[in-house]
Amino acid sequence: MTNALSRETSPYLLQHADNPVHWYPWGAEALALARDSGKPILLSIGYSACHWCHVMAHESFEDPATAQSMNELFVNVKVDREERPDLDRIYQIAQQMLTQRGGGWPLTMFLAHDDQRPFFGGTYFPPVARHGLPAFRDLLARVAEYYHGHREELRKQNDALMDAFATLESPPVDAAMVLTDAPLTAFRSQIERSFDRAHGGFGGAPKFPHPTSVERLMRDWHATAGTPEPDLHALFMATLTLTRMAEGGIFDHLGGGFCRYSVDEKWMIPHFEKMLYDNGALLANYAGAAVATGEALFARTAAQTAAWLLADMQSPEGGFWSSRDADSEGHEGRYYAWTAEQVRAALDVREYAAFAARYGLDRAPNFEGAWHLYASRGIEDIAAARGEPVDAVTATIDAARAKLHAVREHRVPPARDEKVLTAWNAMAIRGLAVAARALEQPAYAEAATRALDFLRSKLWQGGRLLATYKDGRAHLNAYLDDYALLADATLELLQVRWRGEDLEFARALLEAMLEHFEDRDAGGFWFTSHDHERLIHRSKVFSDDATPCGNGVAATVLQRMGYLLGQPRWLTAAERGLRAGWSGVSRQPQAHASMLTALEEYLAAPQIVILRGDAREIGRWQRELARLYAPRRITLAIPADATGLPAALADKVARGPATAYLCRGSTCSAPIDDLSALLRNLRLALSP
Repeated sequence: MTNALSRETSPYLLQHADNPVHWYPWGAEALALARDSGKPILLSIGYSACHWCHVMAHESFEDPATAQSMNELFVNVKVDREERPDLDRIYQIAQQMLTQRGGGWPLTMFLAHDDQRPFFGGTYFPPVARHGLPAFRDLLARVAEYYHGHREELRKQNDALMDAFATLESPPVDAAMVLTDAPLTAFRSQIERSFDRAHGGFGGAPKFPHPTSVERLMRDWHATAGTPEPDLHALFMATLTLTRMAEGGIFDHLGGGFCRYSVDEKWMIPHFEKMLYDNGALLANYAGAAVATGEALFARTAAQTAAWLLADMQSPEGGFWSSRDADSEGHEGRYYAWTAEQVRAALDVREYAAFAARYGLDRAPNFEGAWHLYASRGIEDIAAARGEPVDAVTATIDAARAKLHAVREHRVPPARDEKVLTAWNAMAIRGLAVAARALEQPAYAEAATRALDFLRSKLWQGGRLLATYKDGRAHLNAYLDDYALLADATLELLQVRWRGEDLEFARALLEAMLEHFEDRDAGGFWFTSHDHERLIHRSKVFSDDATPCGNGVAATVLQRMGYLLGQPRWLTAAERGLRAGWSGVSRQPQAHASMLTALEEYLAAPQIVILRGDAREIGRWQRELARLYAPRRITLAIPADATGLPAALADKVARGPATAYLCRGSTCSAPIDDLSALLRNLRLALSP
């Protein structure tokens, strides 16, 4: 027996297709059934890599008695938060308003049968009462009874809730108000107060990577690098965080890639799920830091992360899958943990000694009586203790890693969510493009290009994006983040290799975003399009969460493309977005790192370098420029024979094998035909 979820493409929904619960996906059928029956809606939101979602499913949704209660009392709706971030955002906020507690997954909300307004909710509920939480079956009966007996009371509560939703967006600041760098300065002070000086990162356990904050600190440092007092502490905060994460257990030392977060402040034991969006963003962080500092650890970590993306997460069609689960064989972390006996059996004596010293097997077990690998001792120290050259010890440890990785490949792997999400793919494309340029790895650019071509062929239909794809089916209206992040990623990939169709695609994405998402009254962009399904609230978000804020990325890419192609209309839209979000950015700058990037480039326009000439020669110039860390520079190498260029690019013609045009905002230099002169001009541009 299967329920209505069997018709869906989401792996998370399909996991529940054979539950005895009569689940429905969110849609007209379920909402009509609720209206006609008078039963309230039980809305359950989660995602396939969510550990506690699996726990609640096993305990409650697979239990026939619990399912019977759910079916008798409610219309049961299951939602994949990764496919429907619009619903998840609304009901997470509602849960926090109703309960005055933090949200999370699984999210369990109870909605009115006629208007989908929430009246009660929580996250995980156990099958028996414990830890201050009621038993789920008892809760079901009490909620249903209260709903039918207190309708008028609940309507008043819902009216108050909707009034609270209406206050979430602050009005834009007046067009006459001067936007300043005050939020940038305030961010720098706030982030330092939350910085963990011992272990890196921001705040205590659980500790998340926060790649937007790391990028912000790198940009803060670079903005002052040419001054008499460069902000070296910003560089220190960013690089210590990157170092400790790369050494810690949040990084997979055998297979590459990062887990979602660390449960401890030392980055030792992660929550073992691996998400595409984390790894795309962190890949860009590490590749940029490798260029900025020359640190081999950062280059190596970037390369191993990219290798994992290409080997484990890219589908044969070219798109990137979404995640790896935290669990394997029903246990979180089992796939990644080792006993000393397992390691000894795979390695020779010399390899084991070096590997054990490096990854903590010579210390007490750190994960449920076994070991989860983390870099507990530096290779230089191990080499000194063994009286061997560092290179020899590194080679020994690498050989051991390869053997153990091969052994691990025979274990039952965590489940992989093989749906393709547009925004998350954009983050992977951007990360690979940055890494291709920074590490001079054309294979990364090729993988990013395959993914971009896949998205354009499968999820770009009739001048509109779709949000998700699996098993040959693309569906669901795309969200603001899909458009903004994909336009940004496309521009980043253009800085690795030129394709005129990609520039046109980025332009079309921005035009569609402006047409279908812009708030034409107050500025900024709604999270959902103007023709999206009508929900109880329409969000306009300026703060980052696990992924960069669509409004912040939109403002940044509109400015960059506006200057690049001479489009004042795009620059105006970016400024209106900054003004629309100014209230929140000013109050809580640390939560708005993506908006701060847009603000930074509004206050000082990005530097644009256009190279024209012979493809081989301008490619060589482009690679030389890529060896300089320059987060506020856009470099495009356009062959002399390129056709169909927009006017703003077509008038920058080749005057020999290689010609450079150095622009700041709408002002460009005279043609430069000498690479040394170009590099000299770029260095001068850094001076105060």
